[in-house]
Amino acid sequence: MQERSSVGELADRLRRELDRYSPGGKLPSSRALVERFRVSPVTVSRALAQLAAEGLVVTRPGAGAYRARPARAAAAPAGDTSWQEVALSADGAADLVPRSVDASGVTVSLAAPPPGVTEFNGGYLHPSLQPERAMAAALARAGRRPGAWGRPPMEGLPELREWFARTIGGSVTAAEVLVSAGGQTSLTTALRALAPPGAPVLVESPTYPGMLAIARAAGLRPVPVPVDPDGVRPELLADAFRATGARVFVCQPLFQNPTGAVLAPGRRAQVLRIAREAGAFVVEDDFVRRLAHEDAGRLPRPLAADDPDGVVVHVGSLTKATSPSFRVSALAARGPVLERLRAIQVVDTFFVPRPLQEAALELVGSPAWPRHLRSIATELRVRRDAMTAALRLTLPELALPHIPSGGYHLWLRLPDGSDEGAFTAAALRAGVALTPGRPYFSAEPPAAHVRLSFAAVAGTEEIAQGVRRLRAACDEVFGRKTFDTMNAVL
Repeated sequence: MQERSSVGELADRLRRELDRYSPGGKLPSSRALVERFRVSPVTVSRALAQLAAEGLVVTRPGAGAYRARPARAAAAPAGDTSWQEVALSADGAADLVPRSVDASGVTVSLAAPPPGVTEFNGGYLHPSLQPERAMAAALARAGRRPGAWGRPPMEGLPELREWFARTIGGSVTAAEVLVSAGGQTSLTTALRALAPPGAPVLVESPTYPGMLAIARAAGLRPVPVPVDPDGVRPELLADAFRATGARVFVCQPLFQNPTGAVLAPGRRAQVLRIAREAGAFVVEDDFVRRLAHEDAGRLPRPLAADDPDGVVVHVGSLTKATSPSFRVSALAARGPVLERLRAIQVVDTFFVPRPLQEAALELVGSPAWPRHLRSIATELRVRRDAMTAALRLTLPELALPHIPSGGYHLWLRLPDGSDEGAFTAAALRAGVALTPGRPYFSAEPPAAHVRLSFAAVAGTEEIAQGVRRLRAACDEVFGRKTFDTMNAVL
């Protein structure tokens, strides 16, 4: 049972039992709840905290938990917020691109599924894969550092900037690095710095929905450039620059989301040359470099490491390899654009909290860090192989054109003519949350797809169970006949 599911179930049980206690009455002790429900003390603590947040329980340190007394709240007068529809849209009549924000492509990977549902839609490591002890120890050590709670340099701690510069490689220096609050924030800063509202921005197709949401919220026009198993196609990239006059191209050269593609060696220099000739920047989202699988071999260097002319604005992050709450990333650039990036970041966020930066330094400088990276490299390979084998055996009608050697997900093509919305809904009814493919395309998709994550679940047993559940969804949407026919052919 996942910890999150246990917390929710225990909270539900306690919520139903609250009527047994009078207002102000004391609930059983945490130890009694641990013994009665056979859960951990952490689960009890989190369940009580959830009830306290709902206003049902009051916790008193050292005394226990009590049923909350009903609040005497005056009835709030009914308001009329309809005026906001006019206010939010009246000044957008002249916008070339509507600046309304559609976060659905992002929230589908952030929202926790209901208890008992297999989380194939997750975008982060399962808690069992996160370096929780190492992060806790790093945060404790960081809090004791002299000046740890003071104001940091706006660009970030010099030592952390130096570490990020070394991990990028090439001639990148610490002076060309800004510490930022997570990859999403870094991408937002980069796009705001490089393109004015209404401008076109070239994006891979398919690509990360969160980046498309950033672009559209900034009033930019995403223009798709197709990706194949070797990454973006240079000839189509050149065509897109000529046709649109764009000055920005956003890409993920390593283990691209969602396809898992790696930009081929022969295309790397081409991409930089094409962008340079167009007078354009390349935003390199290097989001999962630290999630390479055990069998990945030697990884190509970031594009920024081979870019002396300042074409590349590099985004790197620690979040994917640690925890969704460990939001520390880096923006790297050279030339005048660095000052613009710095100015926008300062205006938006001032700086990344110093204790978090100090904790990042403690973590990446500890012996636990390389051990953690080796551990997740092994575990992700095992999970990828387990999911791949289960899909081929149980769901042969879902095409898997590429098996990545890094990252945390697989990109599957549904049978021609499929309704991916119907399949996603059927999967949820069968007990599996997955990510539909439509949000990954900035224009009409060529086919129906889904993305399955193997990192957010507890292990290979849950992967096997989830794929078996998907069999039921396939039978509901595509019919059993498709599977029987394919088995006969095989």
